[in-house]
Amino acid sequence: MRITDVKVIVTCPGRNYVFLKIYTDVPGLYGVGEGTLNGSEPVVAEALRHIAPLLIGRDPQRIEDIWHLVYRHAYWRGGPIFAAAQAAIDFALWDIKGKQANLPVYQLLGGKARDSVMCYSHAFGKDVVETEDSARQLMEQGFKVVRCQVGVYGGAGVLGLNPPMSPGTPPEQIYEPTPYLLSVPAMFKHLREKLGNEIELFHDVHEQLSPIEAARLAKELEQYRLFFLEDPLMPEHRESWPILRAASTTPLAIGEIITSRWDCLPLFQNHWIDFIRIKPLHVGGLTEARKIMIMAEPYNVRSAFHGAADIGPVAQAASVALQSVIPNFGVQEWTRYPDATYDVVSGTCEMKSGFITPSEKPGLGIDIDEEKAAAYPYKQAWMPLVRRADGTMHVY
Repeated sequence: MRITDVKVIVTCPGRNYVFLKIYTDVPGLYGVGEGTLNGSEPVVAEALRHIAPLLIGRDPQRIEDIWHLVYRHAYWRGGPIFAAAQAAIDFALWDIKGKQANLPVYQLLGGKARDSVMCYSHAFGKDVVETEDSARQLMEQGFKVVRCQVGVYGGAGVLGLNPPMSPGTPPEQIYEPTPYLLSVPAMFKHLREKLGNEIELFHDVHEQLSPIEAARLAKELEQYRLFFLEDPLMPEHRESWPILRAASTTPLAIGEIITSRWDCLPLFQNHWIDFIRIKPLHVGGLTEARKIMIMAEPYNVRSAFHGAADIGPVAQAASVALQSVIPNFGVQEWTRYPDATYDVVSGTCEMKSGFITPSEKPGLGIDIDEEKAAAYPYKQAWMPLVRRADGTMHVY
């Protein structure tokens, strides 16, 4: 069997996605992948077009060999652009192998370690009462784990918006940590009083705090028994994780912008985190994500795969397949896609009562309707821009 063609599909059925199809010389046998990277889709698509000629004529069954070919071909390795492109290729190759074997991908990875994958969704509102109401709605749907926020990321710390600098660019958010740090413990005090202690609750800091600020927040939230505190620090603050860890027994989670096993390993070895927030899409695919979770297991680090709506349906299916088989599973993020996405993509995962089961179809069980995808052309999009009140650029 040989690869005969590689097709990159950039589409925007409600939001931007990068999909991939790898065709083989076996009639009707092709694999579907995804390389979506929020705000950088055209860059990933161009990387895939650049890599594609290296794949033509190769045996798609040699997944590990092709993974290393793609990883090492440019000498300059790593980073989110190449990791997303590599994941798109890796997903498509696993999809081909599953279709060839007439088995779902999770069976190729060792079979189920659980009947279904527990997931969480997002409770939010303009104040704590609306957030409480949102959490109750999710609990009624069957969710056992709920992420809680007031407002956008930064909550009470968001002081306003500066207008866009030029047409088509995003406004700049103004953020200060003090009102945020005061409001989050108050939110969880309210939620625990109203919702009780049985429901698992947690919060996403979104990497907007300094190490000392994050340590203070983790310490103050300890009494509210969070499932975990998500992304309290930037990955760049790796040397400061011991400060945060020593401050509190609040479980810690990080990883949604980590792109390699080498970034994960110190977090595991030093016992700095309890949950790893990677997703196969941005670490190079199922091949690499599985290795990361194997490394995490002896350090008692569980998965909490990132799964916001910018992680498209193919990547979501791959995440669920892997989450179904690993022993150190924690939770899977769940968000629904725009309605138009379901018009373009078939075989998407279904959530019922807070749980997802992997597809039983051969491969990843996903397909892309290219004609329908073409009806939704790419739209320029950006990640948010954040500044402090004095005008200093700030991390989002």
